[in-house]
Amino acid sequence: MKSRIEALADFLARNAPLAVLSGAGVSTASGIPDYRDRNGDWKHAQPIQFPDFVNNADSRKRYWARSYVGWQRFSRANPNAAHFALADFEASGKVATLITQNVDRLHSAAGSQRVIDLHGDLGAVRCLGCDASNTRGDYQQALKDANPDWHSDVFRYKPDGDAELADNSHAEFRVPGCRICGGVVKPDVVMFGENVPKKRVLDASSAVDSAKALLVVGSSMMLFSGFRFARQAAAQRKPIAIVNQGRTRADDVAELKIEADCGDTLSAAAALLAS
Repeated sequence: MKSRIEALADFLARNAPLAVLSGAGVSTASGIPDYRDRNGDWKHAQPIQFPDFVNNADSRKRYWARSYVGWQRFSRANPNAAHFALADFEASGKVATLITQNVDRLHSAAGSQRVIDLHGDLGAVRCLGCDASNTRGDYQQALKDANPDWHSDVFRYKPDGDAELADNSHAEFRVPGCRICGGVVKPDVVMFGENVPKKRVLDASSAVDSAKALLVVGSSMMLFSGFRFARQAAAQRKPIAIVNQGRTRADDVAELKIEADCGDTLSAAAALLAS
């Protein structure tokens, strides 16, 4: 009987070119926490909702205070073995397109060229008024300049550059407006309660259409924004393989499921294919 690694290597070899859907589990080895436990349930309180960010000034202040602290750690994250293995699979022609639900840009940093950042890029900000964009590094400096004496204790770091701070520590935190029009600045990511831009969805759907199979890595697919692509592949009777530590919404339609570390598993499959 084939080992799980041999089965994955065989899946990759016979189904190229394939599409990949990646989630938070790919980046945990880079020091970025994930959202869900092995059963697919929330590990933390749910993140801020988009309508609350837009309509509530205190919620925005709380968001940016936490993000100001969390970004200092998040921005130093580097790609890990899973990112590099997927980039190698693309370079060797096994992966055509990588659709990621992550906002850390670590796939691109590892060398993947054909990446669809489904939920955006935390390394950029955008004005909700005039649509002007800026780098997060520049906005981080603006936050620092606006809060030279502000400090808060950190209880723990959370997914996507968030940090849990002492209660009400954001009360005195100042949030700069857009450098062009003074409007509300938002991270250039799809927040919970916000729709993924239609073009990104269409591009990702087209990638699944043109692929021979779908490989899911590090995602429980509990959110429909990612699960829709597994459902699409299943409807087209395309093979699906999943590498994820815990339950996923697509377990019942996958021909191969491996519950193991993403980096170790992908690296071992890559080594087997290269031998």
